[in-house]
Amino acid sequence: MLRQSHTLLGAMALSYLALATQAQAETLNIGVMGELASFDTSQVSGGVWESQVLMDVYEGLLKKNSEGKAIPGMAADWDISEDGKTYTFYLRDDAKWSDGEPVTAEDFVFGWQHLLDPASASKYAYLLYPIKNAEAINTGAKSLDALGVESLDGGKTFKVTLNAPIPYFPQLLTHYTTYPLPKHAIDEYGKQWVKMDNIVTNGAFKPEEWVSQSRITVDKNPEYYDADEVSLDSVNYFNTEDRNAGISRFRAGELDVLREYPSSRYQWLEKNLPEATHLSPMLGSYYYVLNTREGRPTADKRVREALNLVARRKVLSEQIMAGSFKDAYALVPPGTSHYDVQQMDGVEGDYAKRLAKAKQLIKEAGYGPNHPLHLKLRYNTSDEHKKIAIALAAMWKPLGVEVEMTNAEATVHYQTIQEGDFDVARAGWIADYNDAENFLTLLRSGVGNNYGAYSNPKYDKLLDQAASTQDLDKREALLEQAENVVLDDYALVPLLYYVTRNLVNPEITGWQDNAEDDHPSRWVKFSE
Repeated sequence: MLRQSHTLLGAMALSYLALATQAQAETLNIGVMGELASFDTSQVSGGVWESQVLMDVYEGLLKKNSEGKAIPGMAADWDISEDGKTYTFYLRDDAKWSDGEPVTAEDFVFGWQHLLDPASASKYAYLLYPIKNAEAINTGAKSLDALGVESLDGGKTFKVTLNAPIPYFPQLLTHYTTYPLPKHAIDEYGKQWVKMDNIVTNGAFKPEEWVSQSRITVDKNPEYYDADEVSLDSVNYFNTEDRNAGISRFRAGELDVLREYPSSRYQWLEKNLPEATHLSPMLGSYYYVLNTREGRPTADKRVREALNLVARRKVLSEQIMAGSFKDAYALVPPGTSHYDVQQMDGVEGDYAKRLAKAKQLIKEAGYGPNHPLHLKLRYNTSDEHKKIAIALAAMWKPLGVEVEMTNAEATVHYQTIQEGDFDVARAGWIADYNDAENFLTLLRSGVGNNYGAYSNPKYDKLLDQAASTQDLDKREALLEQAENVVLDDYALVPLLYYVTRNLVNPEITGWQDNAEDDHPSRWVKFSE
């Protein structure tokens, strides 16, 4: 290690020289963790890497600033009714699509209806359920035109009616599920509107090139109302699922940002690239989904409890992940607004007692030496996901559990587990908005991101009650009660809480750590 020190310093100098040279081109190169599913927001799989691209090329009624706070976007101003159920948004006069056509309220009506259309099969449609008739539309019970949205004043005003007031609605309006879609382009090109020759967007950047499984390039959108304040000329998003290779590319000056460097490299990076290495708290949970579909071994609560009892979370956070995660015993992470962290029973304390109880549960479930429990475990390709999977398989081995591990790139992984072809599957959730409901909805019956098909009427009823409760303290109590229902049912295996882990070229500004790890490129600039 010592013999490499001079070489390392030289490489660092060359790296930052390369970064400085690249800065002159005003092109930001970002290493992201996977492939974008589509520029059609209804077809997005939910990856953080997808959000990074989409927030750069589209803009909702509200947008995020560099600190991750919601500020006016396509809407210059808005009014809220006294009962908190009706929002009226006044669109900017200079809001345009990248082809120069005006962005209208009709584009928002169309975009939201498209996302909720059962034919779109969007697994994120449930985020719009607070809107009047949204759930009925998404389930096919009502027609699209029943949605509680209206275009008024010749498309200059957009009105939204909610089922009940919700505290996080303004934050939701920065999420890609609430972006408009270019109705005029879709009318002309149909499903081909997302091709590079046809696509138009309304954000600070517009898509220019897409090399599958390699790179997406976007250029500055000259029609963007705030284009004069956008410093970058273009952004490249490189598919960098090999995170160690990503570090090498960052050091070589090929990347200005690497999203989520490997946790195992944190201490080395902090020592050798201290100015570039970012680590900060965030609202995110790393967990294992348990398939509750009929016929799966994990449909048995005794199996689910046993797997949770012997999962040694502190070993994962402190040893396997080198302190770059926090051990988790619930789904909703610390720091969530107006919410106290809950606790799954029995998963801390004397390990010998936990192991003995887990063995008894496995035996009661009908498994033993002559009939071992075989589990199909899936994870998306990454060294750290592999390490965690191997560690958990070893923790479960004393129970006689045989684990068959399968990995795939992120988009394929999530598509596969949504179809139910697994027993245990790795998943992670980064908050779309700072509210416990955003995490808890992952286990609501019928939700697209409820990969394990968990269903509990008591849980669903508590979430419904919380959704119609205006008093924030009473709402919090209902949500906490709901989470305890699924924790008592061992509906998942909570493992870790995320922290943000990014490598960022010190020569850029406008990239600020924040709890939701959102970083719109619109605010980024290279130092002069």
